[in-house]
Amino acid sequence: MLRGLIYALLSATAFGCMAILVKLGYQAGMTGSEMMQYRFTYAAVILFAALLVKDRRLLVISRKGLAACAFLGLVVYWLQTSCFVQALATIPASTTALVLYVHPVTVTLLSIWLLKMKPDRVVGLSLGLVMGGCCLVFYDAFLKAVDPAGLLYATGAMIFFSIYLILVQILLKGIRPLTATVYVISFAAISFTLTGNPGGWLELTPKTFAIGFALGVVPGVIAVSLLYLAIEKVGSAYACIFSTVEPVVTLAAAAAFLNENVVLLQIGGAALIILGIVIPNARVLTLSKKLETG
Repeated sequence: MLRGLIYALLSATAFGCMAILVKLGYQAGMTGSEMMQYRFTYAAVILFAALLVKDRRLLVISRKGLAACAFLGLVVYWLQTSCFVQALATIPASTTALVLYVHPVTVTLLSIWLLKMKPDRVVGLSLGLVMGGCCLVFYDAFLKAVDPAGLLYATGAMIFFSIYLILVQILLKGIRPLTATVYVISFAAISFTLTGNPGGWLELTPKTFAIGFALGVVPGVIAVSLLYLAIEKVGSAYACIFSTVEPVVTLAAAAAFLNENVVLLQIGGAALIILGIVIPNARVLTLSKKLETG
């Protein structure tokens, strides 16, 4: 459980930087499809090279596994990520993150329904703290004038991301996380290249290259690889609970790089999110120590 927590927290930190990088990309004149084209292509190339050097056997995958990765990368991941970047084009990063972070509740409910997960009071308390914290962190998001289309895209991103996390646990069961990661990302690169701007590779400037490469490494290689490892260790629902540090990272990064104001109530919300992450793990660690001493 502890290792899954660490993977999820690091993954969430990397994912939390994505909204900021996308906003910077828009400021640099890039389109959402172009940014994701660069993100997934760079990530795929890096991962393939790393696996070739580390262990070529990790590139071996069954036809069934390859088909599952193709479906996730070409369809589900494309839908979720497209909705996310389209939302960021018209509404604040904080609003997008608020809508997206309804997904821990959605994934938990889907896990109870589809994966027969047995909820308990600790999970319920953790989710309550997390969602309450998210509402406080982004308390002013819906007080601002926001674009309805942007809100619709953000809602779509939340729904598709919830479905994606459940499908990862179901379809990729038995496939090594790094193997799944490289193929899902590769298929996502294909889908965004076809819908993006293939000629954009010839128009890259140092600034757009830096943004695209950062998207490939941080919310690409690091975030996705660690998310799959976290899901393998603790399952989709717990991975989502642990990953809710992401809006805290987004909040801090938005204040640092986008000059967004951070108020005391938002800091209190961040504290609730962290508390919601700590509670279930504190119980597990306590039980583990009792078993060791017993």
